[in-house]
Amino acid sequence: MSNKKIYFASDQHFGAPTPEASFPREQKFVAWLDEVKKDAEAIFLLGDLFDFWFEYKTVVPKGFVRVLGKLAEIRDSGIPIYFFVGNHDLWMNDYFEKELNIPVYHDNKEFTFNNKTFLIGHGDGKGPGDKGYKRMKKVFTNPLSKWIFRWLHPDIGVKLAQYLSVKNKLISGAEDVKYLGEDNEWLVQYSKRKLETKHYNYLVFGHRHLPMILEVGENAHYVNLGDWIGYFTYGVFDGEKLELKTYSN
Repeated sequence: MSNKKIYFASDQHFGAPTPEASFPREQKFVAWLDEVKKDAEAIFLLGDLFDFWFEYKTVVPKGFVRVLGKLAEIRDSGIPIYFFVGNHDLWMNDYFEKELNIPVYHDNKEFTFNNKTFLIGHGDGKGPGDKGYKRMKKVFTNPLSKWIFRWLHPDIGVKLAQYLSVKNKLISGAEDVKYLGEDNEWLVQYSKRKLETKHYNYLVFGHRHLPMILEVGENAHYVNLGDWIGYFTYGVFDGEKLELKTYSN
């Protein structure tokens, strides 16, 4: 990797609670992208970049042009960017792939950097519990549900989805942002279970909105990236270890 770094960020939720309130956070994130592109080997975005995203056949949600433009600029410069859909942008299809040349993943994926193994994903619906959300996700990802929603006029569909995203924690998958202890942290339990069948140096997720790095096995760490709502945290891997940092610009 020489002196290059791998960067990770998650849960920006741009557009929430309103586009106007979200705009300063978008500007801050674009400034961060401008900074990390100087030494980035790759950039991983682990979902919920938007508080709501749905791709109609010829329409995508309005806004976010600075973020999308900066991602396009970085990708065009040759830096790989990887996107993992979250529970708020799970209806993403091929827009990022066609317009930005950014691959989109709908589940965990394994990577190896400098002989360190990574399991990377958004983290929603993983581990024990959260049964209400898991049931809701099955409804949302059902082809019939998507087909019905697509027939709504975008002005109606987007407004309805934004309302539900902000108001209904069950649908949004939002959780109280406080550490519950290893036995009650579903993604910690999920990580330990994954390590029973295969070793990873880092299991990196978003979704939880709570930045943390926990040792979950021998030379194995669970990493949650936090968010860009209250923490403005991100992960950086320098070839030897992964650390969480706070962007304070």
